[in-house]
Amino acid sequence: MADAYAPGASDRRPWGSWEVLAVGAGYAVKRIVVHPGARLSLQRHAHRAESWVVASGHARVTRGTETFELDAGQIVRIALGDIHRVENPASEDLVLIEVQHGTHLREDDIERLSDDYGRS
Repeated sequence: MADAYAPGASDRRPWGSWEVLAVGAGYAVKRIVVHPGARLSLQRHAHRAESWVVASGHARVTRGTETFELDAGQIVRIALGDIHRVENPASEDLVLIEVQHGTHLREDDIERLSDDYGRS
């Protein structure tokens, strides 16, 4: 398997897809597409924080105990250890640019607390 965090790496998921745009010391940048009506798992990370920019579409974000909506051009920061989720309540794809910051940026730093697709 190729390095999951090499630029150009991508993956399809039940909710949409992601693609790595750039990687550097302590950061990775991904383009994430969330299909209409879909959502990512409720999760947290032990080794990274994230910043999400809504490139297009409409996002519903859960961060800790709050849930709020974001439109294109708006940004949210997810601190290290924050419980979080993004979902797409709209009828068109949601496109996010995610900047991950931290010491471990791999997919094995995802602790799923709830998942619509049966992943643990």
